[in-house]
Order: sequence, then C-alpha cells, then structure tokens
Amino acid sequence: MIDRNYPEKLRHRLDELEQELSKPEVASNQKRMKPLLSEHRHLKQRHQLSQALLDVRDELEEARSLLEDPELAEMAQMEVDELQEKLPQLEKDLRAALLPPDPVDERGIMLEIRAGTGGDEAALFAGDLFRMYQRHAETRGWTCKLMESHASDLGGYKELIAAVQGEDVYRFLKYESGVHRVQRIPATETQGRIHTSAATVAVLPEAEEMDDLHIPQDDLRIDIYRASGAGGQHVNTTDSAVRITHLPSGLVVQCQDERSQNRNREKAMKVLQTRLLDHIRRKEEAKRAGERKSLVGSGDRSERIRTYNFPQNRITDHRINLTVYALDRVMEGDLKLLAEPLREQDIEDQLGEQLDVLGTD
Repeated sequence: MIDRNYPEKLRHRLDELEQELSKPEVASNQKRMKPLLSEHRHLKQRHQLSQALLDVRDELEEARSLLEDPELAEMAQMEVDELQEKLPQLEKDLRAALLPPDPVDERGIMLEIRAGTGGDEAALFAGDLFRMYQRHAETRGWTCKLMESHASDLGGYKELIAAVQGEDVYRFLKYESGVHRVQRIPATETQGRIHTSAATVAVLPEAEEMDDLHIPQDDLRIDIYRASGAGGQHVNTTDSAVRITHLPSGLVVQCQDERSQNRNREKAMKVLQTRLLDHIRRKEEAKRAGERKSLVGSGDRSERIRTYNFPQNRITDHRINLTVYALDRVMEGDLKLLAEPLREQDIEDQLGEQLDVLGTD
C-alpha cells in the first residue's frame, strides 16, 4: 500500500528538478544535465502511475459504496468489476517503476556480432542477424552505423561492430547478448539437409564522457597498417587501418573501414572505451552472480539463448521457454515479440529477489 502523500512528494522533487534543469549552466553541461533528465523521467513515470493507482482505488471505494442502493447496484457492480480488472496491472507497473533503474539503460550501444560454428553458413547468419537489428532500428527511429566489419566470401560477416543510437537502445536490446543458433537448409546444400550453425551477439552500453574512463597513453599500443578487404584485396593504398591494444587488460580493437587514419583511430578508441566500460561492469556483475537467479538479465554471452528454425518458421528463446511461429516477422525486425516477454520476466525476477531479501530481514 503506497502512502497517499507519495505522489505529492514526487511532485515536489519533480519541481526541484525542473528548476535545476532550467538553469543555463546546467543546460550547457551534458555531464550535469543527463543524470537530472534521467531522474526526472523515472520520477515522472512513478508520479503518473502512483496517482493513477490512488485514483482507481478511490473510484473503487466510491463504486462499492453504491452497491447497497437498489437503483444503482447493477451499474455500480459493473463499475466495480471494471476497476478491479485495472488494479493488478497498475500495481505491477508501479512495482516495476519502483525498481532502481540501470543507469546505462538509456544509452546507445556497440553491437558486436561474430560468426560461430558453421563456417560460411554461420557468417551468412551473422549477416542476417545484423540486418534484423538494422530493420528494428529503423522502425524505432534509431540510427545503426557499421563501425568495423570483416566480410566472408559468400556475403555474410565473420565479425562486425555497429553503433546503435537512440532512445532506450540498451534497455531494449540488452537481452540479445548470447549465442544465437540457426537451423536451416543452406543455399549451397544440394540434398536439402538442414544444417545447424551459430553466431554470438554482444550488446555493450556505449561509454560516455561521464564515465570518467581515464586511459593513460602509456597503456596503449597503436599499430598502423594497410587496410585490406575480402580475399586480401587492398581497399586503399595508404596505411590508414588502426589497431589499438590496451596493455593492462589485453583488449584489442581495430578499425579499417574509413579512408582516414584519424577517423579510424577515433572509431577504434570509441570501441575500446566501450569494451573497457563493459569489462568493468562485468567484473562488478560477477560479484553479484550468486544473487542473480535468472539468466534473462545476466548478459551471459556463452549461453545459448535462442534457436531460429527456418523450415518451421519457429523461434525459441530458451531463457523463458518462449516459442513463437513468426520467425519471418522477427527477421524483418519485429523484435517486440521476444523483447517484451523477456523484459517482463526480468522485472518479475528482480521483484522476486527484492521480496526474498525482505523476507530474510
């Protein structure tokens, strides 16, 4: 049961945030403004949901009071039934809104896709996955830009890195990290046999200025070399490709897609910063691994999360035992069929963990 004064307390804090955000020195400082905007957004959602819940409860109490009136009882009962149907969803939505937000949920991402077992077919599937995410990005008004890629001879990708920018990108796509398995008849298969191959997807929240990721120049080894394409063909005649090695962690990134060495260096550094941020986050998450019971929100990239069965138009997410016969829609970018149930399960898991903690006090 929420405090009846709770929405008013939220409104007071929202007013404070709006006053702070209106200050010129804040509006011109992204590092100060972004967390304030994030807090305002989450508190506004809580305010709306908590007020709506209290309003429905008040209306329900009023409708019940009319049940004793013979002339109004039938109409009152209809209203009671309608309001009682609304309550569980409002309560669930408010509980979800009360969960502490992940500070990186609103960020863009670096999307990394690598062909796994299956040779050329795995590389083709990696390309299909990338196109699936591209199409979804288009429907959401996001931008999806290829940062680095290594094409296969048949037109797929051995590996690629793309930057996806927009509202709530990480919040929506973070459940995509893991091993994606495909079952289908390859174009090169002459006897109609179904082959199984796989690709690995990693979704990394993009590093930002506010992360204060200080990387000493002495920690980096930067190699310049000549960019080349599939089959060893040179894509230009200058030494413009850049490989950066972060010596303390052993992380290596490279970029050769741009003709400018400086541009390749900028893109490679962006990828390196994002991987370092992910490295730090995963170390922190490893400490809490014993507390987290569900794989839905774990981002475990070694876990097989999904199977794409083309002959049966079937896609199965193994984390929540969800199967839908709409693989064609998913491959065209309709990821909501999977993302929304995954997010709901993740919220349920987090709420359950909170109840477990409360129960041990």
